[in-house]
Amino acid sequence: MELTVDERWDLIDKISKQTITFGRYSHTLKDAIAEITVKPLTGIPIAIAVMYGFWSFFGAFAGFFTDGFFVKIFDEHWLPWLQKVFPGEGGFLYYILVGDPTADNCFEAFGMLTSGLFVAIGVVLPAIIAFYLFLIIMEDSGYLPRLAVLIDTILHKIGLHGFAIVPIVLSLGCNVPAVTATRTLETKKQRFMMATLLAIFIPCGAQLGMMIEIIPGYVGFVMLYLLIGFFVTGFVLNKIIPGRSPEILMDVPPYRMPTVRNIGRKMWMRVKGFLFVAIPFVMLGVLLVNVLYWWGVIDWLADILEPVLSAWFGVPKETVGPLLAAFLRKDLAIAQLSAIEMTTYQLITSVVLINLYFPCVATFAMILKEGKEGGCKSAPIFLLGSLATLVATVFLFGGLLHLIWIILGVA
Repeated sequence: MELTVDERWDLIDKISKQTITFGRYSHTLKDAIAEITVKPLTGIPIAIAVMYGFWSFFGAFAGFFTDGFFVKIFDEHWLPWLQKVFPGEGGFLYYILVGDPTADNCFEAFGMLTSGLFVAIGVVLPAIIAFYLFLIIMEDSGYLPRLAVLIDTILHKIGLHGFAIVPIVLSLGCNVPAVTATRTLETKKQRFMMATLLAIFIPCGAQLGMMIEIIPGYVGFVMLYLLIGFFVTGFVLNKIIPGRSPEILMDVPPYRMPTVRNIGRKMWMRVKGFLFVAIPFVMLGVLLVNVLYWWGVIDWLADILEPVLSAWFGVPKETVGPLLAAFLRKDLAIAQLSAIEMTTYQLITSVVLINLYFPCVATFAMILKEGKEGGCKSAPIFLLGSLATLVATVFLFGGLLHLIWIILGVA
């Protein structure tokens, strides 16, 4: 028997009345919190408070463990013992593994077993743990999608949308998973822009930990300068790169209480990645730079590049060593800066240059991979486009910062 349209709707109504039960909706406190954290008028101040809380927790946690425990362990016990018992003082092997025999702290020793271990375990590890703990809580509670909704309007000004906040926040932990997370963006243009901007302007958690240790009073200024560069460069890229920027479409889940088990499992997975991947790169970076110093390559490059480094960027030629190390680990490169004699403003400029400088080798490889998997005709073109943007921004924003110091009369 064939039913008319009206008869079909009548049948649907009868079935729905027999199978669906309607209850009264009760507006809970959790619903009210969900609403105020997504509306701009109330959500933006809350987001600022959350980010301030993150920064305060990050600095306090990392500083407590680094200064309160690891500095004392490494500088007062490990370094003196190693300098005393390791044979061959002044020789090649001693120089590579222990470093400067007269150093009184691990920052200045710069050996694989001194600076290498101290930077990786004593400085970077606490920073990584603090960052991922806060990030996991934001993920599991359901706040991160609401942050994406809030920032959508701002990011649309540079051709991205709110969901780009996910790779941005991930990049503050590590650039490698952040570049991978750009796959969630819809268009090739957005993926290219996001990967490029992350590699240039967003410091990873390891870098942040070192910045807090080296220039504790100026980290906020550096972050603000990098943030301005992020939006200025993004605005320019949006204008010159063809392609579309679609609207955001995402599900915003209800708030949930994070469980200790999930936090622990996620924390172990992410910290384990650091322990087995990042630490070997730190050690390799110390080895490479020490060998280049021993052979005189660093001094040779410093003499060649001195006109550019001194005249354009206003930093001493000795920053060549950290810039080379930055290709392996940027946190290691920032640690190296502490052993170079320079003014406070030269140190700030050097930190900015390392942040803007070529991404570490792991991020470098990931950008190349994402260019291939993202549907680009040629992955090298994707990478070369990122590198061209990087070179331009290094010279522009590095030189601009030097100009600012000159105008202020401190350079």
